[in-house]
Amino acid sequence: MAYAIRAEGLVKKYGDFTALAGVDLEVPAGKVVGVLGPNGAGKTTTVRILATLMRPDGGHATIGGHDIVKDPVRVRRLIGLTGQYASVDETLSGAENLVLIGRLLGLSRRDAKARAAELLENFSLAEAARKPIATFSGGMRRRLDLAASLVGRPRVLFLDEPTTGLDPHARQEVWDVVRQLVADGSTALLTTQYLEEADQLADSITVFDKGRKVAEGRPGELKRRIGGQILQVRPTLAADVPVVAGMLAELTGHAAAQDSGVLTVPADDALIVAALARRLDSVGISADELGLRLPSLDEVFLALTGHAPAVTGDQPVAA
Repeated sequence: MAYAIRAEGLVKKYGDFTALAGVDLEVPAGKVVGVLGPNGAGKTTTVRILATLMRPDGGHATIGGHDIVKDPVRVRRLIGLTGQYASVDETLSGAENLVLIGRLLGLSRRDAKARAAELLENFSLAEAARKPIATFSGGMRRRLDLAASLVGRPRVLFLDEPTTGLDPHARQEVWDVVRQLVADGSTALLTTQYLEEADQLADSITVFDKGRKVAEGRPGELKRRIGGQILQVRPTLAADVPVVAGMLAELTGHAAAQDSGVLTVPADDALIVAALARRLDSVGISADELGLRLPSLDEVFLALTGHAPAVTGDQPVAA
């Protein structure tokens, strides 16, 4: 298998604090690998090292076969980076931002304008090309930021929490763009605070905790790793929740978790659904939802790290 990104034993320290403690990472060409972890786990630090923005204190890594320390210029020609916040210049228009980047990358004025027009069209921003960035919505800014990272036609994209702060509609717009980029042959390393985002976009997921890799695999594999299935039931009437919770405890031997009227409990036996349905019917309780599912990625994350999902990027000391 051809790997666009390979890292082995990456170490980064800040005084007495170890941000990365020997991280290994592989990203196959043409795939999306999601990196998850709580605050301070080392996600953004890893991206900055791989993007040649900082040097590791130990270990080594290659991008497209080129060493990030020994040959950073070649590496930079292969990569594009979209950080946690849009990096476009608000005093310029969308077209002017992209032309500026093209010129900085060495394109002629004519080629820079042509590339800008192409990207604005591809990212559904052509109609707003001449408008100042200050008038753009959050989703438009993020799409422009992604377009800016593609001016140089990179083979490898680093997407460091690309949808932070966006509403669900804008987030979906960015997801669609990322899917198209990968379909066109790009490779992406995605760090994200949204577990649904990793579930939607990533071919495989790597979980970091305290500067170490604690798990990796396809989303479905990680969900199965913590064992069993989840029985989920939502009683139609809120008053019936305590009664149904008691039934679940009797049938499974586990106390049910409750969230907004939905009860969940580990269930290894598929026949448990039929047994619960019979009990509910016998006492005249109805349910709007009843069934088995794999654990969610949120539940996997909590089981692997003992933390709730991160809500921001790495802490500054580990950034």
